[in-house]
Amino acid sequence: MTMKAPLMRKPLEITDTVDWGIIPTMIEGQSHTSGQVLYKGPNGESECGLWICTPGKWECHVTRDEFCHFLEGRCTYVHDSGDVIEVTPDTAAFFPQDWKGVCTVHETVKKVYMIR
Repeated sequence: MTMKAPLMRKPLEITDTVDWGIIPTMIEGQSHTSGQVLYKGPNGESECGLWICTPGKWECHVTRDEFCHFLEGRCTYVHDSGDVIEVTPDTAAFFPQDWKGVCTVHETVKKVYMIR
């Protein structure tokens, strides 16, 4: 039995994004998100893409394991335990399923992500 490799999608331009709206759990400001899904696995069990978010502060709950590489911007993630992740361009981060805390975007961020 041979397995087919997933089809490669044409390269994504950062301007090829879709409006994903305002984050619903805002604490301060009004963070607006946009992005592009590059791949979504069968039954939605995995996903990767590009995510852009404008400044603001909100409650964050990661519902599935997520790896991200931040390309631009600056933000701070503070876990409910008090652990802090300071994000600047070129930061790579992993958020395990059920990670909960607060995210503050100081400068618009752009990241590539993989959710599983």
